[in-house]
Amino acid sequence: MTTADLVPRRAALVRRSTQLNVATLAYNSLEGVVALVAGALAGSIALTGFGLDSVIEVVASLTALWRLRADLDADRRERVERVSLRVIGALFLALAAYVAIDALWALYRHEAPNESILGILIAALSVVVMPLLARAKRRLAFQLESGALAAESEQTSLCAYLSAILLGGLVLKATVGWWFADPIAGLAMVPIIVREGINGVRGRSACGDCC
Repeated sequence: MTTADLVPRRAALVRRSTQLNVATLAYNSLEGVVALVAGALAGSIALTGFGLDSVIEVVASLTALWRLRADLDADRRERVERVSLRVIGALFLALAAYVAIDALWALYRHEAPNESILGILIAALSVVVMPLLARAKRRLAFQLESGALAAESEQTSLCAYLSAILLGGLVLKATVGWWFADPIAGLAMVPIIVREGINGVRGRSACGDCC
């Protein structure tokens, strides 16, 4: 394939990746608002943490769009990737600290959240939607050889894992009344969030050496 052929092909990949990130941005905005409102109404640490994670995902999508706008400038592209990885990593570490402190405090005080049907619905929807978006974005990230885009796709996958954990905690609270299921679900999120945060701060991504 000649250089002349590569340029329009890369431009097409950038357009497709941009479309997927805009879709992720729109969904995470909706997800974040619903989760934060439901978390506030129910007094749920896990739901509130999930909503804050959605806010970080919005920032990640905006960062990915910034990265895509710089794609044709190789020098600028590398700088944008380094900055975006570290910013998103720091945000994830801050989120992990918030969730851990609130969950431990709730366990200490035996604080039980109210049931949240709205929270269960948004978590169940995210379990379906986020893996589809993550898979498509990850494939394009590797085609574009972008560590930052690969990292952002990993964060979308993380959202799916957190959705499953959140869903389990909410269902256990609603069905069998386990008051501790919510803070335990919140604590279960922390190692996953910390891992992604450390990788980001260190400038590491899911793309690895191939990027």
